[in-house]
Amino acid sequence: MKTRITELFGIQYPVIQGGMHYVGFAEMAAAVSNAGGLGIITGLTQRTPEDLANEIAKCKSMTDKPFGVNLTFLPGFAAPDYPGYIKAIVEGGVKIVETAGRSPEAYMPALKEAGIKVIHKCTSVRHSLKAERIGCDAVSVDGFECGGHPGEDDIPNMILLPRAAEELKIPFVASGGMGTASQLVAALALGADGINMGTRFIATKEAPVHENVKKALVAATELDTRLVMRPLRNTERVLSNAAVEKIVEIEREKGAATTIEDIAHLVGGVYPKVMQEGEMDAGAWSCGMVAGLIHDIPTCKELIEGIVTEAQAIITQRLSKFAAA
Repeated sequence: MKTRITELFGIQYPVIQGGMHYVGFAEMAAAVSNAGGLGIITGLTQRTPEDLANEIAKCKSMTDKPFGVNLTFLPGFAAPDYPGYIKAIVEGGVKIVETAGRSPEAYMPALKEAGIKVIHKCTSVRHSLKAERIGCDAVSVDGFECGGHPGEDDIPNMILLPRAAEELKIPFVASGGMGTASQLVAALALGADGINMGTRFIATKEAPVHENVKKALVAATELDTRLVMRPLRNTERVLSNAAVEKIVEIEREKGAATTIEDIAHLVGGVYPKVMQEGEMDAGAWSCGMVAGLIHDIPTCKELIEGIVTEAQAIITQRLSKFAAA
């Protein structure tokens, strides 16, 4: 299945595994890349640039296929050593970087000088156009359905993707709510050149997370996510749990006066407890609405090949019936 994205990144299928905190380790990225997609190591999950360098080397020992590294520029409790992480990426020979959050403009010269292709995750058309202007090679257009940070515009992919297609010249992938063959076909029909899946990849055999997390995704429905940190204009879609309900209650009581300090104990530093120890109520963790479409825990190979095979069947069989003779 060739698209502008498969050609750009040198991959077999137009399926990208987005960066995910405490999920995007070498094991995850290598499994996706070996299955024909584009695996992504989550840079900031590694505590130091040296740790990232080691994780890149580990991934290289597990796959000879292209993989990338995610760097997220978001307001947080500490300022990461971004130049150090970029140095580790460059010296590690990684040629693809997924950026997210704030604009990567300040770091683009260093990335481009190293011959790195940059795909920036955007939640709006205006941000996508800015990414195009500053030299990004592709964009991951992230609809309101996504897990993590959907922005503040609340535009779902049925509108956001065709709008992006109207405006962008560089290739883009559909992100947010993606997890099935029919969604890949729909994304292609709406102008995208592939899909980015986050939550769906957590429910795979190779995902290096606690089994409780995978079971929670299979059990969840499309109604089981909540939006938190909206009063802070740092909205995040998360899987509903006891901690999330506490956050919602605090935000309801305090309204616009809510501060990060009010909920820090429920959103900060919780990922190791959830993803590695399986404490499902430890805090808020990102999860997309696509949880409602997750019914099994396949291998990455089974997932990707199943999506592509079924997508091709939908295009050649079901949709061909609607074409004029």
